[in-house]
Amino acid sequence: MTETKINILIVDDEEQFLNSIKRRLEVREFNVITVNRGEKALEAARNNPIDVALVDLKMPGINGEETLKALKEEHEWMEVVILTGHGSVESAIECTKSGAYEYLQKPCKLDELLESLKNAYQKRVMNKKDIDEKKMKEILALSLGESSLRILRRLKEIDKDG
Repeated sequence: MTETKINILIVDDEEQFLNSIKRRLEVREFNVITVNRGEKALEAARNNPIDVALVDLKMPGINGEETLKALKEEHEWMEVVILTGHGSVESAIECTKSGAYEYLQKPCKLDELLESLKNAYQKRVMNKKDIDEKKMKEILALSLGESSLRILRRLKEIDKDG
């Protein structure tokens, strides 16, 4: 039986960190895409299926908080974990308000990071499944007394929402 790998996007301006963490996660059966700037993260997320993004806070160009906001705005189901060596209580609060799943400090133990990534992925799956179940219930409710044309119109609306 083949397991589906979790697709991880790592955004950090430290090349050595990117190379190291990529190898460590790939060995643990993650699909990993690495980029060194927020702008590249947005492009990578538009062109690849990403489940969870791991984003550094301080980077040149678009910083981690702006990257977080843009990723969450463009990719409803993606979870974002902030991993930073320059954290503060204020930035943790702001990132959480902007939709970060978790806020971790560098250096972070690999086990702690793996747990966070897996939990973020689990949340993503559960949230998407919950929405899909709501849509399915709506479809079933429609089928019990609506005209065929009304059902088709509503299905098209539901499909555009997802």
